[in-house]
Parts: sequence; structure tokens; C-alpha cells
Amino acid sequence: MATSAPFRRESALDKQQYKQDHTEAHNCPLGLVRFVPRSDPSKVLIGQPEDDNLDIGVALRKGQEVPVKVFSGTSVLSPGQDTGISAIIDRVLSPLSVSEVGTIRCIGLNYKQHAAEVNMALPTVPTVFMKPNTSLGDPWPAPTVLPKLSQLDDCADYEAELAVVIGKAAKNVSEADAMDYVLGYTACNDISSRSSQFAQSQWSFSKGFDGACPIGPALVSPSLIPDPSKLHVRGLKNGEVLQDCGTDDLIFSVPKLISFLSQSTTLPPGTLIVTGTPAGVGIVRKPKVTLKAGDEFAVEIKPYIGTLINTFENEE
Repeated sequence: MATSAPFRRESALDKQQYKQDHTEAHNCPLGLVRFVPRSDPSKVLIGQPEDDNLDIGVALRKGQEVPVKVFSGTSVLSPGQDTGISAIIDRVLSPLSVSEVGTIRCIGLNYKQHAAEVNMALPTVPTVFMKPNTSLGDPWPAPTVLPKLSQLDDCADYEAELAVVIGKAAKNVSEADAMDYVLGYTACNDISSRSSQFAQSQWSFSKGFDGACPIGPALVSPSLIPDPSKLHVRGLKNGEVLQDCGTDDLIFSVPKLISFLSQSTTLPPGTLIVTGTPAGVGIVRKPKVTLKAGDEFAVEIKPYIGTLINTFENEE
């Protein structure tokens, strides 16, 4: 399996100073979560985890309490202000709700090492496909349901990916200005039904089943990540590392993707751009690796973004 050089591990002091400087400069929360509080399961709240260094996905999976500073808003698109109230997460949700996602625009074949493993030439323009907003899924503990079509021939596959959320309407944006439109970053798993994918020229159906686009758990401020090409993505199935690559292997950078997708096209706030998967997908492994009921898959993006964890069950 191809790998890239690991990112530089910053000390806690480095991180604290960086966060302090950038929070003061941008006056924005470092990371936001959408969640159901333990105190009232009928509510959905927005807030910032009290511990900025906590990997929320891992902490929740281990059963740790995660306290959150509750914000006055009802959406990460307009979070409001810190209310001074703290709440414990009962269940974490995708940062965006289904109704808030403008569109889900996905990029295929966007890592050099992934193109090599599937024996395809590097594309000269981004390969774009869409997922419906109904494919949006929550992190664990919500189950991710494997569709019947994937079960028939054991073809459900994982794709660990960096996702970008657009924060304001973008149209005809230049690469130089593209980062001004980023609301935040999160982790995504572009779950795919390979048999359906290879049977058709368009990929939206094979990757657009209900829940086939889990994202989260946190939406991380671009003030923490001024250069998204310096991140590191790993995909782990049941604890085994299957994908392991730096985002410096991207063929089309985040600014280039935003600029390209916005040409003569409005990207409304809440647009989700899923930037592609690195090498190590299950379909090319020998023997092939697939997702089955009972499996757990983690998408880990460091530094800062954290881990999206999903467990799988079969559609009945």
C-alpha cells in the first residue's frame, strides 16, 4: 500500500498558541458540532467542544463524556454566539442537516497514488459526480445501512475523504480567492456499491444510497487549517489501516476544486465538496476488502479534524 510522509506532529504548546492567534484574528469558533444533548433528547444543538484537542469521534466511541459550549444558533451555517451554557453530547449528528446541504459535489480520481492503483491516467480536469442530500449520514452511534444491492454480490466499499463546506454563495471564484468561501472542513466516507458503479457510466446511483455519505463529527474552522494540502488521511477497517496518505498527493487542490466547480455555477452556502479518496480502496486489494454488517470503519484526518467512525448493518 502506498503511503506518504507523515505530517509534522505539533506540540501541545504549538497548538495552543496557534489556536489563540487564529481565533483572535478570525473571531470564529475553532470547531462546531451538531448534537443531541443528554439533558433533552428532543433538542438538537450547535456548539463548540470545550476541549479543543479532543478527537470527538474517538472519545465518544470510547464512552467518554464530551462537554460542549452551546451556541445560540441552530445551524453551523449561522451558529450565533456562545450562550455560556454547557451540555454533554448524547448523540453526535452530521455537522449539516439534510435540509442544509446545498448540493453534494464529489470528485473522483483525485489522488495520484489512487489513479496509479486503478491503472488510470491522471485526469486533466476534475471528475465530478453528485450525491443526493438524502445520502447524508451521521457518525456513530447511528448505524450506516448497507443497501440490498451491495449485499447481493458483496461489493460495498469505503472511501476515506476530506470534505469542504462552503460558507457563502460562490460563483466564478478564482483560485486566489477560493479559500475565502470555505466555512470549514470535516471527514467523509464516500460509501460505494462497486458492482452498480462499474455497470453504469454515471456514478451518482452507486454512491447515492441513503446514508452513503456520512460526515463529521466536527466542522473545523479554516483558521486552523490555512493549507488543506498539509493534512493526512487514514482509513481504518476494524482497526486495520487500509488507506494512509497526505493531501499533498491531491491532483486538484481544494482552491482549484472550488474555483472549477463555481464557474458559471452558484455554490450555495452548505454546499459539500468531497475531494476524493487516496489509494487503498477495497476493490483493488487482493483479496478484495468489502464492508459487511458488523464492521466498523474510521476516517481519520489529522491534524485537527479528527475521526469519523461508522458501524454497518444490512438493509432488511
